[in-house]
Amino acid sequence: MQTELSTQLGVEHAVFGFTPFPAVAAAISRAGGFGVLGAVRYTDPDDLKRDLDWIEAHVDGRPYGLDVVMPAKKVEGVTEADVEAMIPEGHRQFVRETLAAYGVPELAEGEASGWRITGWMEQVARSQLDVAFDYPIRLLANALGSPPADIVARAHERGVLVAALAGSARHARKHKDAGIDIVVAQGYEAGGHTGEIASMVLTPEAVDAVAPLPVLAAGGIGSGRQIAAALALGAQGVWLGSLWLTTAEADLHSPALTRKLLAAGSGDTVRSRALTGKPARQLRTEWTDAWDGPDGPGTLPMPLQGLLVAEAVSRIQKYEVDPLLGTPVGQIVGRMNEVRSVQEVFDDLTRGFEQAVDRVNRIAGRSGQ
Repeated sequence: MQTELSTQLGVEHAVFGFTPFPAVAAAISRAGGFGVLGAVRYTDPDDLKRDLDWIEAHVDGRPYGLDVVMPAKKVEGVTEADVEAMIPEGHRQFVRETLAAYGVPELAEGEASGWRITGWMEQVARSQLDVAFDYPIRLLANALGSPPADIVARAHERGVLVAALAGSARHARKHKDAGIDIVVAQGYEAGGHTGEIASMVLTPEAVDAVAPLPVLAAGGIGSGRQIAAALALGAQGVWLGSLWLTTAEADLHSPALTRKLLAAGSGDTVRSRALTGKPARQLRTEWTDAWDGPDGPGTLPMPLQGLLVAEAVSRIQKYEVDPLLGTPVGQIVGRMNEVRSVQEVFDDLTRGFEQAVDRVNRIAGRSGQ
């Protein structure tokens, strides 16, 4: 599964794996793909340094990258406390009442929420990059469009390629104009923040819009034949995220959540603003139903919603309150029905890719050539 882009980056397979887990990122790179560590949860730069040190020690010299979340436009002088003060009391009351209705216990006294949305704030992302640029990362990806121009320049000065996610051809063209090196065309089926255009339509549109820039196809991809289809549509690789959540190396800290993911079908996700304030595909739960239903107060814009629900999400996860327990995940969850190692996933992807290419060659009358 080699393309011009994978050759440029020195990887065997044009499979880019996004994950919040260092062990998964390292395993993806060791398996011949390109591991990309999600940095949004690292509000303390020392924690990011610790995990990048770990990846360096376990990646066997293979290339890897980092994914951050930062807006292209900077807002000066806004602190987390300023943002917290904007949250209406009625929304806070709705959270309290919903958690009480399901008997969700409080966190222990003095225990901080383990899930914060502050990683979405620019100053946090910049502190992450101050750490990351001291490591030999080969790729910097941004999940909120093109990063600020000075960040793109800093990356390029260090020989780091810059990627940005796009949900439409219009977004992709903006990335090209901003000097981005790689466009990740993320379809409607993907987990996390998505637009409304499906991958089969979006991928060739993005390829045509930004040629000759390389495009990675993302959203709903979890088999070798789907990778073959993405490359046939003009992509130079694929960007996979959800597929790694049920790997043996993933550290969800929740057996109940793993069970829910393994049992879920492709129709068991919903594109909801309940988690961050922007549409994000996730497991459908009674928590998302409460926010999206007619009796809810309506979600707040980013980053207010994320700050509002941060402690609630931590409590739900810590105590594994099954009806409310969820996570961002794409529609490919319907194929994620057993725990496998990252290497086993790669073996399945490469085998399925070879079979798909052989089938197309037979159809085209090229078998044996």
